[in-house]
Amino acid sequence: MRLFQFIDESGALAVGVSDESGARTVAGGGSLYSLVRSAIAAGHGLQAEVERAGAGAAVDLRSLQDAGRIAAPITHPDPAHLHLTGTGLTHLGSAATRDSMHREAEQEETELTDSMKMFRMGLEGGKPAAGEVGVQPEWFYKGNGSGVAQPGGPIVSPWFALDAGEEPEVAGIYVISDDGTPFRVGFALSNEFSDHITERQNYLYLAHSKIRQASFGPEILVGELPASIEGTSRIVRGGNEVWSKPFLSGEDNMSHTIANLEHHHFKYDLFRQPGDVHVHMFGTATLSFADGVTALPGDTYEIAAPEFGLPLRNTLHVADRHAVEVRAL
Repeated sequence: MRLFQFIDESGALAVGVSDESGARTVAGGGSLYSLVRSAIAAGHGLQAEVERAGAGAAVDLRSLQDAGRIAAPITHPDPAHLHLTGTGLTHLGSAATRDSMHREAEQEETELTDSMKMFRMGLEGGKPAAGEVGVQPEWFYKGNGSGVAQPGGPIVSPWFALDAGEEPEVAGIYVISDDGTPFRVGFALSNEFSDHITERQNYLYLAHSKIRQASFGPEILVGELPASIEGTSRIVRGGNEVWSKPFLSGEDNMSHTIANLEHHHFKYDLFRQPGDVHVHMFGTATLSFADGVTALPGDTYEIAAPEFGLPLRNTLHVADRHAVEVRAL
């Protein structure tokens, strides 16, 4: 089962459910956030809550997408209470890359970069036994709900950015209950949009490079994440594909378990505030930047994997240059 949000004929936000047989609305209208909150309060899962709400009219997802009526799959009434975060150095990559990383990881500790040390820590301790805690991953903050780029819409790079690089990832979607328990809604495709040139200048610029918009969806896969996901990331310019590459995700292709990444995010009280929404991106090993490709304004990023239904598309825009004035009171 997959869940999504869209704008109905009246201009209101509505929830839909899709599977291999098609898509339909969830009766009663409203938002996915309210549906999730109702499921938590009732003490049952989303499948049961969707069945309780009942089925509405059938919808054509492709038509909704073409009309620009697909919304981000979950939103919060107050965007400041939706958090965009992520982890890096969590994926093994291709066989050749993996072999290269293992060879480098066998060097003396003094010869390793901090990135390689972190990667090796994940290989050695990122998949603990059930009930145990593994090594913590690299972690970063991207922003709040004001930085969510709608599926199908523009994704805006700031005027001062040196790069506008896509990162095809899987994100976990979470809502915190009234007692502070994180509940996982499901998983979605995401574009963890980053500035790789800024990061390359100095690793201490990682925080700057990550404060960018991100997009996720259009659909949320409810249930467990498949052990292996094979998708495609591409850039289209003027109707022509300028870059395309497969990407892998799922725990079979990762150096950490999902449970370990979740633990090291939600171990902080700050991230267990009642009612908050979290979109936590799990990392990737595939970047157009690594292949020497530079995205240009007007280019469209497309990230797709069969398990997640509709592809995630966003068109690159660059914000106008503007000065920021700080005033004394």
